[in-house]
Amino acid sequence: MKERIYERERTYLSPYAQRSEETKGRLKPESPCSMRTDFQRDRDRIIYSKAFLRLKNKTQVFFAPDGDHYMSRLTHTLDVSQIARSLARCLDLNEDLCEAIALGHDLGHTPFGHVGERVLDAISSCGFRHYEQSLRVVDKLEKDGKGLNLTYEVRSGILNHTPAGKPETLEAEVVRYADLIAYINHDIEDAIRAGFLKKEQLPARPIALLGQTTSARINAAILDIYRESYGKPYVKTSAEMGEALVELREFMFCNVYEQANKLIQESAERMLGALYTYFAGRPEELPPLYHSMREESGVPRVVCDYLSSMSDRYAVNLFKRLFVPREGVV
Repeated sequence: MKERIYERERTYLSPYAQRSEETKGRLKPESPCSMRTDFQRDRDRIIYSKAFLRLKNKTQVFFAPDGDHYMSRLTHTLDVSQIARSLARCLDLNEDLCEAIALGHDLGHTPFGHVGERVLDAISSCGFRHYEQSLRVVDKLEKDGKGLNLTYEVRSGILNHTPAGKPETLEAEVVRYADLIAYINHDIEDAIRAGFLKKEQLPARPIALLGQTTSARINAAILDIYRESYGKPYVKTSAEMGEALVELREFMFCNVYEQANKLIQESAERMLGALYTYFAGRPEELPPLYHSMREESGVPRVVCDYLSSMSDRYAVNLFKRLFVPREGVV
C-alpha cells in the first residue's frame, strides 16, 4: 500500500512538492510502517495525542461563550486542516504533510487564547511563544516525556506557521495561509454572533473582493492562491488578495481581538500569574512528568509547560482549588 502511495506521489505531485519517501527523517530512527507513509503516521500521532484532545476546551477568541457554535482551538485547528488540504489538492502538493502540520500547529497554545500566551511571555524569565511550545509538545512533552518523534518536515512546519516564520516546504507555506484564511473568516462569524460586530461594519473593499459569506471568502482566497501558484515553486496570493487579507486581519485585530482580549485580560493575568508564582516556588508540586525535566529545562520552562497545557476549565478550577476559600474548610 505504501509503495502505491509513493508511486502516485512520483506521478501526480508537483515537482516542487515534498514527497513522502524523501523526508529528512525523525529525531530518533524507528522502523517504518508497512502501510502508512511517515507523514500519515505523524498525522495519526498528533490526532491521538493528549495535547490535541485538550484543544477542545481552549479559547480561540471568546472565553466561555454562551452558545454551542463558537470556535474553540480544536475547531479552528480542524478548519485550518480542511483549508490546507483543499489548497494542497488544487496545487498538487502533499496533502498528508499539510494535514499533519495543520493539526499540530497550535498544540502548544495556552488557555485563554493569545491573552494567555502574552501573560506567560511577560511573567516567565524564559519567555513564551505558542509556536515554539507546539514544537516542544511534540518533541518532549507528549507520551510522558518521550515525545511523538515526528518527521523534520512536520516539525519545521509547526515551528514556522506564523507570519514571521520561514517555511521550508510549500506545504508549510500552505498551512501558514490556511491559518490566516481560517481565523479571520470564522472569527467574523463568532464576532457577529457575540454582538461585537454587525455585517455592515466589515470593511467594504476586502469584502467586495472576497465575498459576503464565510464560504465565499474562503473559496475566493483558495482560488486566488491556485491561480497565482499552480505549477510554481512558491505559494502566494495576488497582490490585490494579499492586501485584502491584510486589511481584513487588521480590522479584526482592532475591532474584535483586542476588544475580546480586554474582557479576560485582567482575569487571565490574575489566574495565570498566581499559578505561575505558586508552582515556581513549589516545583515539587508539579505533576511527575515535569520533575525529570526541571534540571534540564529549568523551573520557569517546566512551569510554562504545565500552565500552557491546561484547558481553560482546568486552569480556572485549579485556581479556585488553590486560592479560593471553600465553605467548611479551615
